Parts: sequence; C-alpha cells; structure tokens
Amino acid sequence: MTDRTRVEFRPVDPQVAVDAARGWWDANAAEYLDEHGEFLGPADFVWCPEGLREADAHLLGDVEGLRVLEVGAGAAQCSRWLVGQGARVLATDLSAGMLATARRLDQATGVAVPAVQSDARRLPLPDASFDLAFTAFGALPFVADAAAVHAEVARVLRPGGRWVFAVTHPVRWAFPDDPGTAGLTVFKSYFDRRPYVEIGADGQVEYTEHHRTIADHVTQVLDAGFVLDGLVEPEWPQDLDQEWGGWGPVRGALLPGTLIVRTHLPR
Repeated sequence: MTDRTRVEFRPVDPQVAVDAARGWWDANAAEYLDEHGEFLGPADFVWCPEGLREADAHLLGDVEGLRVLEVGAGAAQCSRWLVGQGARVLATDLSAGMLATARRLDQATGVAVPAVQSDARRLPLPDASFDLAFTAFGALPFVADAAAVHAEVARVLRPGGRWVFAVTHPVRWAFPDDPGTAGLTVFKSYFDRRPYVEIGADGQVEYTEHHRTIADHVTQVLDAGFVLDGLVEPEWPQDLDQEWGGWGPVRGALLPGTLIVRTHLPR
C-alpha cells in the first residue's frame, strides 16, 4: 500500500476482486518471496505464519502416489515438498508473477512442479481427477465468491477426495492488522462482512481481502457437498519471535491467527 492508496470496507464485484488479486500478486511476487522466502523455504510445507509444518501436523495424511492439487500455490513451495513425499502434484495460481517465482525455485531446487495459471473459480481440469486438494492461504481470502472455489474443488475431486485449506482466522477481522498491543483492541464488528479494499490514486481497486465468519466457512463447504472433518487453530510457538504482517508473538499469545479446515467428499 502506498501513501496515495486509500482503504475502504465495501462490497466489490467478484471479477474486480480477481483482477485486483492478479495485478497485485504479479507486481509483488518477487518482493513477497524476498520477505518471506527464508521462512517458507524453497521446498517446505508451512501452513501458516505460526510455522505449523505439514511434516509435523500430517493434516493431509499419507500422500504417496496420490494425485494432489494445490490451489493458489504461489511459488509452489508446498507442492515441491509434496513431490518429495511421493505425491503427483499440480500447482495452480492466478498470478503469472507468482508462477514465475515458482519456476525459479524449480530451477534452484531441481524439483520441477507442473503448474497451470488459472482462476480458482474456474479450474481448467477434468471432473474427478484428483485425490486431494489443499491451499495454504491461497485464493480464498482474495475472492468475493469463495463458495465458487469450494464448488470447483468439489468438481475436480474424486469421491472420497479431501479438501484442506488455511485462511486468516475470522476472529482477526475484528482487530487492527497490527502484531503489537495496538492489535489487541476490537475496532470493528466480527459480523461485518464488507471486504477490505485498497484503492489507488486512479480510483481503481488494487487489492482486496474478504472476511467470512467461522460459520460462513463451514456452511460453504457443507453446501459444496463436503463433510467437515475438523478445525485446526495453530497456537503461536513460544520460540517464534518473527512478525509477519499482523501476526506476531504479542498478539499470537492471546488470539488465533489462522484457521485450517479439513473436509472430504462422501464416497
């Protein structure tokens, strides 16, 4: 966000939100990797700023031999780690800039992940073609119509297929995006679902994030045909002193920062 950017909380047309996400991530992909690349690793699976790793959490279970889809893959660090676990992975992302960073990490690590640029609401993939799908803060926060993403993931999963996703914890929406003590005072309603919108000097929407309550997330996955398996709220580790945007040890000791939702399709 620049000095000329103004912030509003207001509805945004779904396509405007997607166009803004594509433009923002294209413009900021390299900077994002520079800032967070060491924490994420080039071929590691980190679910969230709390540092929860799939190697420890096992939220996806045994992936060897499975056909796995990553939605909103960014630089595909998670996908690259899954390849090392024997999965057959396809990474998808809206942003050409993020996929370009993924290709650079492919070359640096020697682990190439097939990738497709696509809108998560309209995946260019056959029905029932994956065993497992996941996203770690990809796609869902940046689309106005998350229900369309859940429905599309349900379409490409086989019966019994699992869908696991991490998002900003909904409670965070009521607090300022500040990792210190200033972020501990409620400043807006948890039930205010108007998205956060950054608007440039030219009046164009440059960035959006969308809020859903916990009930919203659960309702949307159930409406898409999934069965809810569980919710995970990672705690902030005592030995982690690194701040990431609004996440950090001060607020992390008192408030959840991440919600991970585990689901599957009936067989």
